[in-house]
Amino acid sequence: MSSSNTPTPHIGAEKGEIAGTVLLPGDPLRAKYIAEHFLEDVKQFNGTRNMLGYSGIYKGRPVSVMGTGMGCPSIGIYSYELIHFYGCKNLIRVGTAGALMPDVHVRDMVFAMGACTTSNFVRLLGLPGDYSPVCSYSLLERAVAAARERGLSFHVGNVLSSDMFYVPPKQVQGGMTWADMGVLAVEMEAAALYANAAAAGANALAVLTISDSMVTGEATSAMERETSFTQMMEVALSLVS
Repeated sequence: MSSSNTPTPHIGAEKGEIAGTVLLPGDPLRAKYIAEHFLEDVKQFNGTRNMLGYSGIYKGRPVSVMGTGMGCPSIGIYSYELIHFYGCKNLIRVGTAGALMPDVHVRDMVFAMGACTTSNFVRLLGLPGDYSPVCSYSLLERAVAAARERGLSFHVGNVLSSDMFYVPPKQVQGGMTWADMGVLAVEMEAAALYANAAAAGANALAVLTISDSMVTGEATSAMERETSFTQMMEVALSLVS
């Protein structure tokens, strides 16, 4: 893409201001926190719509971090522009998820190998069937190795990218559940990120921390979320190349 395509309607950066590897938390203030606590030589590249974005250095290597907002449409916009207009090749979502399986515990990490979805985002690509959004194996392999090296509790498998945060009251109904199909946890963005990356030949991975359990009702405290978040960031930043 030529520099005339930047800034984009949603990202105020010029060509070259965003690194090839981008960490993508949903919360823009979380992007600010990551930049201030993990990166050196930080420069803000985006403030459009208050979706904060920063570039800096991590262990001698350039990396960027930017909020994406919530849901498939929002991360769909930002990931598309990052890939197609800024040349980003490695997009790593860092966020929280709710456990759907009893053996997936609060504070555990989940690497989303695949992403089921209740969103129409993937269908709108116009494929002649149902596409299965999956992560980049090279990123997944490295993330698993980093978690093992640190002795962290983690799971690898399918997640659900849901369009709904507040689920309507349960009704008695038949049929299979997501948990019946082995889906580990629910979040809101991975499917769109994986689909956009696949369509453009980029790499993507969702690195998630379990913040609460739909099975047990357990939830993390603010302090526990901070500790778990730091562990997740160490794994995610180990993927910077």
